[in-house]
Amino acid sequence: MEFKNSLVFAQQLDAIDPLRKYRNEFHFPKVKGKDVIYFTGNSLGLQPKRSQKFIDDIMKDWKDLAVEGHFHAEKPWWDYHERLAAPLAKVVGAKTPEVSVMNTLTVNLHMLMVSFYRPTQKRFKIICEEKAFPSDQYMLNSQVQFHGFDPDTAIVEVKKRPGENFWQTQDVLDKINEVGEELALVLIGGVNYYNGQVFNMEAITRAAKAQGAFVGWDLAHAVGNVGLNLHDWGVDFAAWCSYKYMNSGPGNASGIFVHQKYLNNNEIPRFEGWWGTRKETRFLMKPEFEPMENADAWQVSNPPVLSLAPYLASLEMFEEVGMETLISKRKLIVAYLEFILQEIDKETEGSFEIITPKDRGCQLSVFLHGQGKELFNYLMENGVITDWREPNVIRLAPAPFYCSFADMYNFGQILKSGILAKG
Repeated sequence: MEFKNSLVFAQQLDAIDPLRKYRNEFHFPKVKGKDVIYFTGNSLGLQPKRSQKFIDDIMKDWKDLAVEGHFHAEKPWWDYHERLAAPLAKVVGAKTPEVSVMNTLTVNLHMLMVSFYRPTQKRFKIICEEKAFPSDQYMLNSQVQFHGFDPDTAIVEVKKRPGENFWQTQDVLDKINEVGEELALVLIGGVNYYNGQVFNMEAITRAAKAQGAFVGWDLAHAVGNVGLNLHDWGVDFAAWCSYKYMNSGPGNASGIFVHQKYLNNNEIPRFEGWWGTRKETRFLMKPEFEPMENADAWQVSNPPVLSLAPYLASLEMFEEVGMETLISKRKLIVAYLEFILQEIDKETEGSFEIITPKDRGCQLSVFLHGQGKELFNYLMENGVITDWREPNVIRLAPAPFYCSFADMYNFGQILKSGILAKG
């Protein structure tokens, strides 16, 4: 498709957008009385309007039924989380029993490490990407130290090549082969939070499994954004937050994936709690733990239904639309945003550069030359909600559910005005 930097062209794309009606399904903040151009769905998705009813239903059941809501609500609370598994499995490319929802992301990574980081004196090293998201770094360091190893030797970071802004897949594969029999685990963010790069999860998983290592993925920036096929790739485990592209609300519950081959297994180590034991015998209060036959075996507490309600509301939309349609629009709108940025860059004589590679999802990270945070502040003051990352990067994520092609054009005009005003 030959793009044009014009409002008319953008509006023509919006007119044929199969997701155009979903823009009205979300609440937009306003600046100067107008809906913002929202580029931070990679940090916190907008609120779906239908979330309110899902929450109100629980509040009404709590008011009318009190404790009986666990069993007699229209959506009983004691198994509320089970309603999320099937639609989530479609989003991540899993079998329904392999998926559960509980806790928050880093908590779940810690819980899963109990099962999948089992170091020995010979096989104890973890491979991750250079400058992983800080929470992952803290989690890995503390896990390694808990097992009595030195992070400086146990954690192996794959670095970017000098002068490059993204990782080469071959460098990851080479590092896996180099560490070899000392490798216990590969744990990488499937989509890098800083530059928006999508790692080749299938190839990396295959290479790590060939070395006898476990493989896990932090999918915080991947779920609801890129195509995933966790079961067929042979991934051992994964976890993700739900409040970015999944639009479930701030700090909301995390999803987990555990491969089918580890389910219904009494021998695998894990931290156990009441909600991980079998539903059929849970209220017999037996002293023996009998794991659920699915990923719910990793649950420890009853589901936080007020948190799960907006997640379920958002998943209803994912069910209606399907990941294939979302990904198709995402590719087109990100390509159009890239085109707009390139056009504005020509008009402003090289004021910035895109550091996101072609292996990408919904995010373009833009390095500013000589503009600094003043330009970011200008964008925010003029109704463009974007994200600043030190030292000089703004992240732009046009989420396909609610961002329009006209947003991309209008953003370009605001960006150009900001650069010229600060020039």
